[in-house]
Amino acid sequence: MYMNSHIHYFLNLNIWWTYKKDECITFKSTKGKYGALSNMAPNLPLFISGHKILSAEALYQALRFPDRADIQRNILGYKSPISAKNYARSVMDFNRPDWDRQRFAIMRFCIELKLYQHYDIFSNVLKSTSGYNIVEYTDKDKVWGAVEDGEYYVGTNALGRLLMELRENLLNGNFSLRIPNIPHLNFLGSPVTPERIDLPGVHDRLF
Repeated sequence: MYMNSHIHYFLNLNIWWTYKKDECITFKSTKGKYGALSNMAPNLPLFISGHKILSAEALYQALRFPDRADIQRNILGYKSPISAKNYARSVMDFNRPDWDRQRFAIMRFCIELKLYQHYDIFSNVLKSTSGYNIVEYTDKDKVWGAVEDGEYYVGTNALGRLLMELRENLLNGNFSLRIPNIPHLNFLGSPVTPERIDLPGVHDRLF
């Protein structure tokens, strides 16, 4: 377990970071050299207690609704991560009440789980970005990504910064999968605990 109080400065929504374009690698979709950095990336499913979750985005959206296993199952049923996201947005009245405060810690968990269960693939992509800022380039989302502004990208770039933190831990040999110490982190009716996290490669035996 780890406490996440420091996340709110690191990802303070009142801070927009400025990145020079020639000092960045960017991703905008699941395609291209850095497409695996996207939460929507295919072929990198996650597994909790044997349940297959098709993308990091699907898990992130499911964890919005810790006390609604029915909504979580609906999210997991979508083959497209965009469809899963759109459905989650349509039922936002059932969001966990502290979602805005906890969402960055939940996203951190999702990408750490992605690295833990797909270490060879995802670590190689992260390592290939070494020496550069990672920016999710978007047209308008200045929270999770950053937008173009002349020779710069500007935004909170929350996903990019979490990926850079993950890369730093990886390169320093400090990576470990951490379960956020937040209340009601439930998945399909039970708390997310280390015992429920499937070992890397377990899906090869289950599916």
